[in-house]
Amino acid sequence: MVVVSKTSEPIRSGSGKKLYWLLLASLSGVALATDVSSGRINTPTVSMVAPLWVSTLIVTLLGFWAVPWLRSLKAGQVIQEDGPQSHLKKAGTPTMGGVFFIPVALVLSVTWVALATRGSLVNVGAATLLTFCLGLVGWFDDWQILRKKSNKGISARLRLGIEFGSGLIFGLWLFLTRPDISSLALPFGVAIPIGVLFVAVSTFVVAAEGNAVNLTDGMDGLAAGTSAIAFLGLALVVAPNWPGLMIFSACLSGSCLGFLAHNHNPAQVFMGDTGSLALGGALAAVGLISNTLWALLILSGLFLVESLSVMAQVGYYKATKGPDGVGKRLFKMSPIHHHFEQSGWPEVRVVSTFYACVAVLAVAACGLNALS
Repeated sequence: MVVVSKTSEPIRSGSGKKLYWLLLASLSGVALATDVSSGRINTPTVSMVAPLWVSTLIVTLLGFWAVPWLRSLKAGQVIQEDGPQSHLKKAGTPTMGGVFFIPVALVLSVTWVALATRGSLVNVGAATLLTFCLGLVGWFDDWQILRKKSNKGISARLRLGIEFGSGLIFGLWLFLTRPDISSLALPFGVAIPIGVLFVAVSTFVVAAEGNAVNLTDGMDGLAAGTSAIAFLGLALVVAPNWPGLMIFSACLSGSCLGFLAHNHNPAQVFMGDTGSLALGGALAAVGLISNTLWALLILSGLFLVESLSVMAQVGYYKATKGPDGVGKRLFKMSPIHHHFEQSGWPEVRVVSTFYACVAVLAVAACGLNALS
C-alpha cells in the first residue's frame, strides 16, 4: 500500500470540470422539463427540480468546509500498489466523503416530505433508515482502513452479514405491512406472485446494490455521476404514484451532484464506502418500496456489469490456474472500468462513456414505464 500526504489541492480545470457542468445542466434540464410537463412546477414543494437544486447547492457549499476538514483529520485514501499505476498519485486524497453528502440528502428529504407530503413519511423514513444503516457499515469499514493504513477494513463476512441482515429486516417489514408486496410487479401490468420469497429478494437486492455501487467507485466522479443519473431516473419512474420517494430520489441525485463538484477529475475528495454503500442501499430501498425492481434492474445495469466483471475475472483466473498456481485474466483489470483505463482510455473518457451508458438505461426505464 502507498500512503502519501498531500499538501496542495489539485487544479480544478479541464475536461473533468466540463463533464461535471454538462451533467449538472442535463439533469437539471430533465427535472425542470418533467416538472413543467406534469404541472408540478406550480407547486415547488412537491416538484422534482426544487429538491434536486437545493440539495446540490447545500452539498456543494458544505464541501468547501468538509473537504479541508477531512484533510485535517488525515483521512487520506490508501491506494493499492497492484491497482492502476496512474492512481498512485491519488494517494492521500481525503476519503470518507460520504459523511457530509449522504446526511444532507437524508435530512433534507425527510424534512421536505414531512412538510409537503406527510402520507409518504413512513416510506421515506424506512428508506432513510436503510440508507443510514449501510452508510454506517461503510463508515466503519473506511475508519478501519484509515486506522490500519491498509486497504483492508472489516472482514467481508461481517460486512456481508450486516448487509444481508439489513435487507432481511427491510424485506420482512415490507412483507408484513404491505399485502401487495407479495407479487413482483413487471411492466405492462404483469405481476408475478412470489409470496414470502419477496423477503429473500429484498435481502439479495440490498446487498447486491450496495456492493455494486461500491465496486463502481474506482475513478474520479464515476460513482457519484452514475448514481446521480440513476436516482433521477428512479425519481421519474416513481413520481406518479410515490411523490415522497420521488423527493427522496431527487435529494439523493442532487447530493451526488453537489459532491461531484468536489469529486470530478481531478478529485479533491472520494466518497469511500461510507458513500457508495449508502447510495446502493438508497437505490434498493426505493425500488423495493415502490415495487419497481424491474426499473431498478435497468437503471443499475452499469453497476451490474461492474459486479459481473469482477466475478468473471475471479472465476476465469481460478478456472485457468496452471501447475504454477497462476491463472489467466479475462480483463486487463477489474472492475471493468479499469480494463478500459488499462487499454489506454483517459480516465475522463471512461467516466463520460459510463455516464452516457447510464443515461441510455435511464431513458429506457422511463420509456418502458411510460408505455406501461
